[in-house]
Amino acid sequence: MRPKAVIIGPPGSGKTTIGGALAERLGVALRDTDADVERAAGKPIGEIFIDDGEERFRELERAAVAAALDEHEGVVALGGGAILAAETQSRLGGHTVVYLRVGLSEAIKRVGLASARPLLALNPRSQMRKLLEERLPIYERLGTVSVDTAGREPAEIVDEIVKALEAAGGGSGEPSSREEEA
Repeated sequence: MRPKAVIIGPPGSGKTTIGGALAERLGVALRDTDADVERAAGKPIGEIFIDDGEERFRELERAAVAAALDEHEGVVALGGGAILAAETQSRLGGHTVVYLRVGLSEAIKRVGLASARPLLALNPRSQMRKLLEERLPIYERLGTVSVDTAGREPAEIVDEIVKALEAAGGGSGEPSSREEEA
């Protein structure tokens, strides 16, 4: 059992929106690991950061990702920072990983400067730039399919992903040739 696709990308890239639209198009369910973390903790992510700290959040996130990759046959959307964990990076090997690219300006516009996202609380523009610089090489390395989301409608993005999944093996979740080379 493996997901049809795993969606990764920075905050504001549209992981949940695109993941949901892709799941609908493929006739499968979306599993959002951020929602799994909130359910496990019994509170929103912002409160987990405040009450329990980022380390506890990342622990819950690693467990949520592992469970989703092991149990879910649909589309899985990961939180933006989930890819930072070496364990998660390793688990993503062999999966069809869709990296949603978004530039700094577009991400800030989508997330908003008054964001409730804990890692963007103090100086959202500066923090987003830092997050992108830190995570971009990881997203690029893990993504077996890379799609630019800037200035595009969700349906157009999903069309491109579906074509890439079909080219990689019918959207079956089977590794693409790029994954097999790794």
